[in-house]
Amino acid sequence: MSITSAMNIARSALFTSQIGLNVTAQNMANVATPGYARQIAMLQAIRGSASDPYSIGNGVAVADVRRQIDNALQKRLWNGISDEFASGQKLNAMTQLEAILNEGTEFDMSSQLSGFFNTWSEATTQLDSQSTLLNQGRSLASFIQNLRTDLLSQRSQIEEQIDAQTNQANALFSELASINEIISTQENGNSEASSLRDRRDQIVTELSSIVDVTVNETNTGQYNVFVGSTPVVLGNTSRGVEVLRDTSGEIATVKIVLSDNQSPLDVRSGALGGLLESRDGVIDTTLEKLDTLASQLIFEINKLHSTGINEDWLNNEIGTLQINSSDQLLALNDPNNATFGDLPFSVENGGFFIEVRNEQTNTSDRIRIDIDLDGLDNTGAPGFGDDTSAEDIRAAINAVGGISASFDASGRLQISSDDPSISFAFSDDSSGALAVLGVNTFFSGKDSSDIDVRDDVEVKVGRFVDGQSVANGNAKTISDLANQGINGFNGRTFSSFWGNHTQSVAVEIATARSGAAASRAVRQSLESQRAGISGVSVDEESLNLLSTSASTRGLHGLSPRPKKCSTH
Repeated sequence: MSITSAMNIARSALFTSQIGLNVTAQNMANVATPGYARQIAMLQAIRGSASDPYSIGNGVAVADVRRQIDNALQKRLWNGISDEFASGQKLNAMTQLEAILNEGTEFDMSSQLSGFFNTWSEATTQLDSQSTLLNQGRSLASFIQNLRTDLLSQRSQIEEQIDAQTNQANALFSELASINEIISTQENGNSEASSLRDRRDQIVTELSSIVDVTVNETNTGQYNVFVGSTPVVLGNTSRGVEVLRDTSGEIATVKIVLSDNQSPLDVRSGALGGLLESRDGVIDTTLEKLDTLASQLIFEINKLHSTGINEDWLNNEIGTLQINSSDQLLALNDPNNATFGDLPFSVENGGFFIEVRNEQTNTSDRIRIDIDLDGLDNTGAPGFGDDTSAEDIRAAINAVGGISASFDASGRLQISSDDPSISFAFSDDSSGALAVLGVNTFFSGKDSSDIDVRDDVEVKVGRFVDGQSVANGNAKTISDLANQGINGFNGRTFSSFWGNHTQSVAVEIATARSGAAASRAVRQSLESQRAGISGVSVDEESLNLLSTSASTRGLHGLSPRPKKCSTH
């Protein structure tokens, strides 16, 4: 081997060391850069020439500079980030819901229900309790409406977050597709585009915090990105994502879909997954439970109040339900009857009594109004032709002596006495027809959206018990309702129905809290593992720097030393 060959080998070592110094400097410069993966210089020996009888070689070269990364670990970390953000969003929603429900304080639903029924109990011993009952009823109705407003406000906030997160995800998908194209171009036969790959992995990390994604790398170095089994990014093309809302049903639904063909995406994790689950889960469930509670409260109180009396009986009464003229002739249980079909409560097979009192003759009559809703015609075949309609009820009441019944311009049933000396009352309504029609009722509305105390209501604290008028009978019956099982609640009381839901919410909150802590611990563990492989250690890089520098100084020692000039 010639001196020239030795010098070339030394030069290759110097050049390689210089690249090593640059790589080390790059690593140390990015020690705090998020998503940066430590770079390493891949060295290889240069093969000797064919004329070299000893095949010593021609030195060393840098084959490539690559990122030090474990792809399998990176994918596990992305999954861990998705799980953490999903659990964090769910916990945040549950915490807000906990504050809205405010259970366990004196300002919760249980306290409001207790106060309402206690007021009716106290009315059994008070001579003048109407104003107190009205105020307590309005307080309960207002509380329910405000609770609904707060729940809707929380859902609206979640909707806004869903929109914002989807827009951000869409921008990231587009950026990832663009970087895919650049990486494919730059790496075509050349070294790895480390900085671009770092940026692309950082984009996937950001995407993972929004939505659960799966990444497959192609032979050309591009990422294909999937949500569930649906591809969103294919090479340099992003199909885009957007929010699709459907308000055609009873409950509005939200879906994340592809922009190009509206195909739904199976989003299960990430911030979006947590938001969607919170919106469609506990928030909607709580709204549904609140509506059920309000509608059953309206119906059960009104069923009792409609058959209540005071010392002065009724001379004129108008219902609150506005019945479409086309529905007045249809059976109440006919599926085509939109007025009654849209209500959360219904009239049942049974009937009620009208008590008519003539003060001039000091006589009274008791007439039964039958309600036939068995769904069978007069031959016993299924059908609604013979079942009772609103018009049938009006006609039956109108046929009672001294009483007139009609529908006003808005479709409300109006009952009035033909003579000032005649008054009337109702009793023993086994059908619930009076409550559904809104005759002599306490509450108006149908659910938590519109529950209220009637403006024109005169509180009825008495009722007929075993055919006898009891002055405080209605107040006692309504107060006893607090401890009775309600059919609409599958036999549970008002308090137990709502209490069961709030307990389930408390369990979900505890689960969400523990889930958030567990997912955070998993993500931190995975990040530590990644940092051990891809992270930059200043100590390690400093040692590399010293080692490379020492090698470089040693190589400089191989250079021929200049001859000393001698003087004579």
